[in-house]
Amino acid sequence: MRIFGLAAILSLIFGVAAASETRVRIAYLEVAQPQPPVLSNLDPAPSDLGLEGARLGLADNATTGRFLGQEWVMDETRVPEGGDAIAAARAALASSPLMVIDAPAATLQAIADLPEAQGALLFNATAPDMTLRDAGCRANLLHTAPSLAMRTDALAQFLVLRRWTDVALISGDHPRDRAFTDALRGSPTKFRLTLRAEKEWHFDADMRRNASAEVPLFTQDFGDHDVLLVADELGDFGRYVVYNTWLPRPVAGSEELVPQAWAPVVEQWGAAQLQSRFADLAGRGMAPEDYGAWAAVRAIGEAVTRTGSTEPGPLRDYILSDAFELGGFKGSPLSFRRWNGQMRQPIPIVTDRAVVATAPLEGFHHQGNELDTLGRDAPETACTAF
Repeated sequence: MRIFGLAAILSLIFGVAAASETRVRIAYLEVAQPQPPVLSNLDPAPSDLGLEGARLGLADNATTGRFLGQEWVMDETRVPEGGDAIAAARAALASSPLMVIDAPAATLQAIADLPEAQGALLFNATAPDMTLRDAGCRANLLHTAPSLAMRTDALAQFLVLRRWTDVALISGDHPRDRAFTDALRGSPTKFRLTLRAEKEWHFDADMRRNASAEVPLFTQDFGDHDVLLVADELGDFGRYVVYNTWLPRPVAGSEELVPQAWAPVVEQWGAAQLQSRFADLAGRGMAPEDYGAWAAVRAIGEAVTRTGSTEPGPLRDYILSDAFELGGFKGSPLSFRRWNGQMRQPIPIVTDRAVVATAPLEGFHHQGNELDTLGRDAPETACTAF
């Protein structure tokens, strides 16, 4: 009799839990971008870059969700080069108003402007472009990828701390290189470094054979400087600059000493456990694009858990509030800037084998949140959508 009564009670409890289970559906949209040829193919980009980070975020949400009556689902859409990204976005928005996107800036803006997206909550997981956080911002588009200025401000803080105040710059001619170059020019001005010399890279020769002869001549007239900045976001020529300069100087920027959202060498603050789980899932190291996608999915998960809602409006309000915090394995809780939707986050400054420093660095203060010393602060932004 007692056994029957206990079974009935358990059946009732679990029946109510099952009936009240909340299904949360996220859309993940990847728009393939053309990859220009580079001198070396030693570091090919993984075909699942970004996507595996979103998958890990979903698994983390599901782990917590099992105790809260949540079921997490993610619809994955991958648009090939030349495909119709807008049509794919419309279809994805029809399945869920919560979307994580890996796409270039212009595509992100076009998606955010769709009528179907006006009540949606979109996350930019990979695009670092400053326009998305300034005059080209959109109220329904938040950013878990750090901006270029956040990365270059982190590097500038490190150079100031080391008293490497005189810099020279070599920049590539790809649009991504030029955008990074603009940020590298802006951060020295902000942190009172001096740009002593600058050149654009135009070599057509095979640097794998000629670097030891060509690079010293190319850098000979830079004059004295403390560090050489390289803007080579494609990974094309920077590796051939290192140890081949006329003056023996540290190299930083896109090569050697690099400010990144994430890197496989980040291990403190529980990051080793995140790295291990990602490697088990993807069979490779976690890249910045993966981290941006993971953070976006986890931000949704944290907001759903705290608000009890799955609607974009309440989730956005909570994510942009002072109450929102996300543990990001970087030593400081992650949050979002109300003035442009950018996720605040520390920036590791890394080599291939170690973390050299993590910005913001000691001595760089802010009246509110010291993470706001990286990137566009509220008085500096041209974003009016928020």
